[in-house]
Amino acid sequence: MPWSDFKKFVFRKKKEMPNGLWQRCDECNNLIYRKVVDERMKTCPECNYHFTLSAQERVDLLLDKGSFEEFWTNVAPADPLEFTALQSYKTKIDEAQKETGMKDAVVTGKGAINGKQIVVAVIDQRFMMGSMGSVMGEKITRAVEKAHELKLPLVIFSASGGARMQEGSLSLMQMAKTSTAIARFREDGGLYVSVLTNPTFAGVMASFASLGDIMLAEPRALIGFTGPRVIRETIKQELPEGFQMSEFMLEHGFIDRIVPRQKLREELFKIITYYRP
Repeated sequence: MPWSDFKKFVFRKKKEMPNGLWQRCDECNNLIYRKVVDERMKTCPECNYHFTLSAQERVDLLLDKGSFEEFWTNVAPADPLEFTALQSYKTKIDEAQKETGMKDAVVTGKGAINGKQIVVAVIDQRFMMGSMGSVMGEKITRAVEKAHELKLPLVIFSASGGARMQEGSLSLMQMAKTSTAIARFREDGGLYVSVLTNPTFAGVMASFASLGDIMLAEPRALIGFTGPRVIRETIKQELPEGFQMSEFMLEHGFIDRIVPRQKLREELFKIITYYRP
């Protein structure tokens, strides 16, 4: 085929290709068919990389259709410190709310898996990297207390960069607040399953995310308190390769099981059935 004809053929085909059919995997860099990714619950068909899910997508995949009842939908962040850096905190909150349609970074409520009732909280990292401020701390604490009140298992999905710096010590206080609520829940015989997704770091990891009676994680999820550069400079030692991956955490006993997204609903159903047949 002459080059002029070949060029016309290629450009015509490219122009006819509808937008949005393909995407590139963040892990293996392969070009993958978006429909297949969606059918696989937002995972790569080539390397099984787990793409980010919104809180609503997570709820839809996990719970029985129509079973979810959301709690405390009107709790929204304030700006008690009137924090301003390159942008004001209020501006960043407004932008995140418009982008996600959420009041803050966590969704809480009650739902069912194969008819088994649970209380669930899901962090959405699209909202300021899932950072924990006063609203997240309050809603997580309320979810723990609601599970206690209803005598139901509690499942929390974590995905966070840590405490929200724009709220200063008010944000850090949420670590103690949520941890205390979980301790009381456990003392009364409640079951808390913590599911770590990519990434789960800093204040969230150092509080409620690490306190599950059963600790699950998605494959190759980044988990830790701070980044490897800070750790390396602090302890002045070389770090093991992949030491913040869920696989490393499993090998060293920090988590109980790594569960691919396609099997997570089934795994959680088994766990809550063992807890309460």
